[in-house]
Amino acid sequence: MREVMTKSMARNIFYGGSLFFIIIFLGLSFHSHRYIVTTSTNAETLTEEVALGKRVWEDKACINCHTLMGEGAYFAPELVNVMTRWDVQDDPEAAFEVLKGWMDSQPTGIEGRRQMPQFNLTDEEVRHLADFFLWINTIDTQDWPPNDAG
Repeated sequence: MREVMTKSMARNIFYGGSLFFIIIFLGLSFHSHRYIVTTSTNAETLTEEVALGKRVWEDKACINCHTLMGEGAYFAPELVNVMTRWDVQDDPEAAFEVLKGWMDSQPTGIEGRRQMPQFNLTDEEVRHLADFFLWINTIDTQDWPPNDAG
């Protein structure tokens, strides 16, 4: 091998390396997209009620305090596994009742504790939000959150 690199050698290494890594990037992007769509999201169980629950989540800006799958603010607990923590993941009516009771009791007024605001949600909005939480509970989060407490 030559001790000095010519301009054409440097150019070939640059273009060859760039092409190689662009192909790797596109392959990984395709793989990630395919995995998300086919394996982890349970898109076939996505209903209008779940979409309406997500709309409540967005309209009330819950992500400003809570996280879903690690995305959002870290002020309040992670909610991707809240239905499992409350042990109501198999019963939509129980999920609604527990969530309604929780939302109606806010703010708790406990001294020195962060307070969740009272959003005055209708029963329909709470039911949709419960459906949304039940649906996200079925997503394969690859063991996220790292602890059961969220």
